[in-house]
Formats: sequence, C-alpha cells, structure tokens
Amino acid sequence: MKSSSGNLSSGVNVFAVVVDAGTFAAAAEQLGLSPPGVSRAIARLEARLKIRLFDRTSRAMSLTEEGRAFYEQVIPHLRGMEEAAAAAARGAGTVRGKLRINLDPVFSRIILGPRLNEFMDAHPELALEFIARDHLGDLIVDGFDLALRFGEPRSSSLVARKLLESGIVTVAAPSYLAARGRPAAPQELGAGHHTCLEFRNPETGKPFPWEFHRKRKRLVVETKGRLTVNDPTALVNACVAGTGIAQMLALVAEPLIREGRLVNLFPDWPDERFPLYAYHPSRHHTPVKTRVFLDFIVALTSGLSTAGTERQRRTRS
Repeated sequence: MKSSSGNLSSGVNVFAVVVDAGTFAAAAEQLGLSPPGVSRAIARLEARLKIRLFDRTSRAMSLTEEGRAFYEQVIPHLRGMEEAAAAAARGAGTVRGKLRINLDPVFSRIILGPRLNEFMDAHPELALEFIARDHLGDLIVDGFDLALRFGEPRSSSLVARKLLESGIVTVAAPSYLAARGRPAAPQELGAGHHTCLEFRNPETGKPFPWEFHRKRKRLVVETKGRLTVNDPTALVNACVAGTGIAQMLALVAEPLIREGRLVNLFPDWPDERFPLYAYHPSRHHTPVKTRVFLDFIVALTSGLSTAGTERQRRTRS
C-alpha cells in the first residue's frame, strides 16, 4: 500500500510538471528524466486513475476533459502542500515564489500601475509576472495563477469574483466636434454622418455593439466604422486625435474629460456598465501568494464602483 501511494504521488508530480511545462520533453528536462520516462509515468497514472489525461498527437498535446478536471482538483492540494513545507522550513510569515497573472491592459495602466510598488515593497520575496492579453484564454493550460479581466464571465469551472463596474461613455475630441458637429442623439451615429471607432470583442472577433442605457431603456445603434482596433490605448489615441467618436470605459475617459481633451456626448444615457472580474482555478486551497495579491486588488478597487456611481448621479441631477 505504501509503495502504491508513493507511485501515485510521484505520478501526480510528473503530471503537474507536464501541464505547466506544456510538453513531455520540457517536463523531462525540468525533472531530470528522459522523455520516455515521463511518458511511462503518465501512462501508469492514467492506468491507476482509469482515465486518459492527455490527447497526444505527433504535433501537439492537450488536456482531456477528464485531465483538466483532475488537474483542477488535485493541483491546489499539491501546491498547498508545497507552500506549507516551504513555510515550515523558512518561516510562515513571508510570501515567496512567482505569481503569474493574465492582466487586462486597461486595469494595469489605470488602476494597478500607480499602486504596484506598494504591493512589491510589502512582499519583497514574491516575483510577479504580468502577461497583458485581450482575452481570458485557458488559465490552467497557460499556467496562470490569476486573471483580471473586464467583461461578463463565461461559463467555466473557474472561480469568478466581481471587483468593480465601470460606466461606458461615448466621447469625441473637441477637434472632431468642431469639424463634424456634435450629434444630438445616439441614433445619429448610425446614419452615416459621423465616424465611429470600433473596438473588437476578443471573445467574438467582432466589434462590440454600440449600446446606450438609461434606467430600464436600452438602445442599440448599428454603426459602420472604418477603423477597428483591439488595443485600448490605440482607441484612446485615435479618439483624442480627432479621428472619430468612441465608446470606452469611464475609468479611462473621465481624466481626459476633466482635462478637456474629450467630451462626453450623451451624459443623459449614463447607465451602461462593464464589470471587472478576478478569476482563479479553485475556491479551495488557494495558494497564499494568490490570496495576498487578490486581497490587495480587492482593497484597491473597493471604492471605484461607488465613485463611478456618484459621478453618474451628479451627471443626471
């Protein structure tokens, strides 16, 4: 029984390294084994569990549905034991290791950037790796501990926690309005008289629809912009330059509106919201490094939704 348990533990460790490394060859290098040795360890684990963990071809490898479920159930426990052992050996009060985060570019620039040093100074032995992407992707296969993404969550096994909601505003530069005139109503944007800047939805590959919300009323305007971007900075720069009208997060637009570089065209349509969520793989045995960063982000964002709501109330009043 002891030998069988030891073989299972060894196989799980090899399985975890293969998933994190992405290939059997890379896992073999990390473990100091031969690729056939790694393959045999996975085969023994699959025989023990009576499931297939990986779909393997000559060109690619991916987790099966059963393999993904096993990873989500087992890996948090494995990492929790590793952290507990490290804490016992070196002192439980220090957060160590590397935290890999799938980070929305807007959140990184507007909210996190100005306060990041505060977190880094509090945890000097924790290394952070930020990967800026325009989509959530697969946290497990891509090796992320945490993701911070704008947009409604899609159905998945990930734990999703809403952090804030930002309003959506429709804006243009004073130079654009001087040249093209100011639209009096949202419907004018679909009549072909104005240039609309489109932003691509990374989940669908198509531009986001232009929506306008006022209490329970929802208006959708079909626009046909000639410029479509998937980078928030490119959208802001084009709009500020007077290229066209854009819809963007109020968190991004409000400083530019206060500076007079952008104009909120429809303050009487203030009720569209876009949420920011934090995602992580498991509700149980969340690693300490993930918990401390998530706690920091929750504290960082706790007042932003309320502030946005108050600004919208003042606009309506």
